[in-house]
Amino acid sequence: MPRTMFLAAVAVLAAALPGTAPATPGALHWGSCPATVTGHGLECASLTVPLDYRNPHGRTITIGISRLPSSKPAQRRGVLLTNPGGPDPGMNYPAKLAEQGLPQSVRERYDVIGFDPRGFGNSAPVTCDLTAAQSATGIVPPYARNTADVLEQAAASKRIAGQCARSKTAWLRPFISTANTARDMDRIRAALGEPRISFLGDSWGTHLGAVYTTLFPRRGDRIVLDSNLSPGGWTYPYERLYGQGFQDRFPDFAKFAPANPRYGLGSTPEQVTAKYFTLAARLDRKPVDGLDGQKFRFTTWAALFGDQSLRPLAEIWHRLDTGRALPAAPPATGPAPDPDNETSGQLYMTCADSRWPTSIPSYVRHVAIDRIRYPMFGAAGANIQPCAFWPNPPEPPVHIGDRGPSNVLMVQNLRDPVTPLAGARKLRRAFGQRARMITADQGGHGVYLLNHNNCANNAVTTFLTTGKRPAHDHTCPAGQPAG
Repeated sequence: MPRTMFLAAVAVLAAALPGTAPATPGALHWGSCPATVTGHGLECASLTVPLDYRNPHGRTITIGISRLPSSKPAQRRGVLLTNPGGPDPGMNYPAKLAEQGLPQSVRERYDVIGFDPRGFGNSAPVTCDLTAAQSATGIVPPYARNTADVLEQAAASKRIAGQCARSKTAWLRPFISTANTARDMDRIRAALGEPRISFLGDSWGTHLGAVYTTLFPRRGDRIVLDSNLSPGGWTYPYERLYGQGFQDRFPDFAKFAPANPRYGLGSTPEQVTAKYFTLAARLDRKPVDGLDGQKFRFTTWAALFGDQSLRPLAEIWHRLDTGRALPAAPPATGPAPDPDNETSGQLYMTCADSRWPTSIPSYVRHVAIDRIRYPMFGAAGANIQPCAFWPNPPEPPVHIGDRGPSNVLMVQNLRDPVTPLAGARKLRRAFGQRARMITADQGGHGVYLLNHNNCANNAVTTFLTTGKRPAHDHTCPAGQPAG
């Protein structure tokens, strides 16, 4: 049959899978939390779910769940499942949202629910037996300055993929996917005894939310997607958008630096941009305090995620430019994450969700193209990673479309370095009349509660508490107060 018909048929079948063995309402027993979950006020529980939803009565795994109970149970209207993105563990996330200023009106209306996605933290954690150096690289490839860099990264990626295939948790690889995580979410819904769930997902969590509301369109209540991936999720074409995201966002730093002349980085945005290339080339030749050109480019990109990082970034640039020692990293606080599990889980999840190019020459070609198209960071986003050496996905990706209730609210910064506006617009088109999108005229990664945009924040809060969405897509000016 035609591919489009095949994917549609698979989506219909996948949506029906969880119904074969629904969780029993009241099956969750709330109590104290594991040592890795330290959020204030949280209660924790665990839920048994099928390992393979095609065999719902077969082997099972356990999912770790957290709850921040409604602050006014008498006014509670339901549950708000959350996901912080990553993919990463999420059991601490409800408490983090409260710390970030989750409005009291939302706290009153919902039990806020967090969970560790399968493969992470307290939910069947996986490993690739990564070294500290391998974990530190994460799944964002280094900037490839030339063909030799691509070939070196290909060899390193192949080693990591081989470690994942030989690890003690390799048997889990076919079952760690966004679609199965969405099916776990529906088991959480059933165990909570709720006919429908609301959802707040950030970054990769937007893809999880999009998949959930596609597989279970009638079981979603109010769906908020903040800082959106493309409809296909974390794919190679999505990673290539990093170059565009950097170019979209960097002008904000290029304006910040001249407004703070004490850093000496230039008196115009053009001079600051030139300084980036000068420092990167200098560090390519001679690293400083372990910071080479590739790490400098990545550090700059990562600092563009939030306005609060622009000042420390300018200080690092200033020290590099003047030959001074780099500042020491601040001491870590709270329980240390497991870097092997976080990076391994991200590989298990993203590599299983879609088919990645397997031809090393194709990566060499795309890196050369994106190094010219997006010279600041394109040769990182286009570089090769372990997914190129992964087995084929166990099931076709879920096709995000416009079938279902109109209950999705997307929020998006215009200048996001990691989930660029270009990808969000593709997801918006895929949803059709199911969604409305609010864009905020600001930079950084994350909108709700993070950038103090009252216009966007109030729209999300109003939707979660009343169900009212804007009648049309619109853009909120930077810092625009509520009207």
